[in-house]
Amino acid sequence: MTGQRTHDFIGIGLGPFNLGLACLTEPVAGLEGIFLERKPSVDWHPGMLIEGTTMQVPFMADLVTLADPTSPYSFLNYLKEQGRIYPFYIRESFFQLRSEFQDYLRWAAGRLANLRFERDVAAVEWDASREAYAVRSTGPAGERVDFARRLVLGTGTPPWVPPACRGLEGETVCHASSYLEHRDRLRRCATVTVVGSGQSAAEIYRDLLEDAGPETYRLHWVTRSPRFFPLEYTKLTLEMTSPDYVDYFNALPAAKRDELNAAHKGLYKGINAELIDEIYDLLYRKRFEHGEAATRLFANCTVERATGGDQFLLGVRQHEQDREFELRTEGLVLATGYSGRVPAFLDGVRDRLRFDAAGRLHARRDYSVDAAGAGEVFVQNAELSTHGFVTPDLGMAAYRNSWIIRAMTGREVYPIERRIAFQEFTAPQEAA
Repeated sequence: MTGQRTHDFIGIGLGPFNLGLACLTEPVAGLEGIFLERKPSVDWHPGMLIEGTTMQVPFMADLVTLADPTSPYSFLNYLKEQGRIYPFYIRESFFQLRSEFQDYLRWAAGRLANLRFERDVAAVEWDASREAYAVRSTGPAGERVDFARRLVLGTGTPPWVPPACRGLEGETVCHASSYLEHRDRLRRCATVTVVGSGQSAAEIYRDLLEDAGPETYRLHWVTRSPRFFPLEYTKLTLEMTSPDYVDYFNALPAAKRDELNAAHKGLYKGINAELIDEIYDLLYRKRFEHGEAATRLFANCTVERATGGDQFLLGVRQHEQDREFELRTEGLVLATGYSGRVPAFLDGVRDRLRFDAAGRLHARRDYSVDAAGAGEVFVQNAELSTHGFVTPDLGMAAYRNSWIIRAMTGREVYPIERRIAFQEFTAPQEAA
C-alpha cells in the first residue's frame, strides 16, 4: 500500500524526543507530519521501571514545557487531568516516579492523531520524481510507503554489550534494558553479578541487594570506574546543560569535542548521590543484622573475557594493580549502557547524509545531517559528537525540537533562548 500524500516531514521512532516533537508540531499551522513507531505503544525503558525509582531530571523536563509552558501536553496538565496535581504538590519533589513518566508519555500519545504504531521502517529511499523521501514500513496491515520532504530520526540508541560478553546466552544473562523480565530468574540464582558503572547499574544492584543473603543469593557489582561516581548536580555545573554551552561545544574542533565527551561522563553517567547513600545504608544494616552483606563490590575492574555454561566465568582485570582474577556467577546483568549507530534502513540514502571521519552522522548546529544542508534530515539523540553530553538530556529536548521546528518552518514558532548562563564558556572578546 502506498500513501499518495507527501508530508512535510516523517518522524521515525517515538521515544520522548520525537513524541515531544509530535506534541509541539501538532498546533503549528502549515506543518504536517506523521510519526512511525515499530512497537504497539510508547514504551520507554520498560526493563528499568523498577518500583520506586525516580527520574534524574525535574518534572519541567517534560515533552513541551521548556518550549511552551502553556501547552496542553505538559506534565502538570497530565497531573491535573488525572486528579493528582495536589498530591504531587504536597509531595514536594521535583522528580516524578519513572513509572509515572511512562504513564505521562502514553497519556500524551493518546491525545495525538498523527502517530502510527506497529510500523517498522524497513528502508528509506529518495524519490526524485516527488523530490521526497520514500519511507517503506511493514506492520500487521502489510507493507506501506509514505513520502515526506523531511525526516526526523528518533530511533534511540541500542543496548551496548562489551566485546567480552557478546555471544553469551541463557535465561540468566541480560542487558539492563530487559532487567525486569529476567529479575525473577536472576533471584533464583546462587550468585548474581551486575556489570556497569552508572545509574542503571546502581538501581539494579539496589533492587537485588534487598533480598541478597546467605539463604538466597550472593551479589557482585563490577565497575570499571575507579570509584562509584555520583552524578554531578551542582547548579553552576548544570549551566553546562544550556544553549550557551551547546554553542561553545559545537564550535570546538572535532578532536577537542571527542576529548571533552570522554571527560564529561561524570556529568551525565554518574549515580544519584541519594541512591549511593541508600545503598550504603542497606549494606550497613545487612552487615549488622546478618554478620555479612552477602555481596562484593569491585571498582576499577573490567570484564575482559567471559564464557558460558551452567555458570558464567568472568575474567576480570583490576587496572591499578594490573592483576587478573576470576568470578563465577550464575546470573549476569550487563548495565553497560547504549551506543549510537546509523540505522540500516538509511543505507539507501547514505549518499544524501553527512558523516564525519569516524563514520558518525555529522550534525550541524540546527541538528540537520543531510549532505546538501537543505534542512531535509534531522537527528534526535544522535549528535553527541557535535553537541556534547546534553544530547540525551531530557531537559534539552524541547530546546532541540524548537530548533528543528524553526528549521522546518523558517520561523521561530517557539522562542529559542540564546544565553541563560551566568558563566562565560568562551574567552572574552577583549582578550583578542
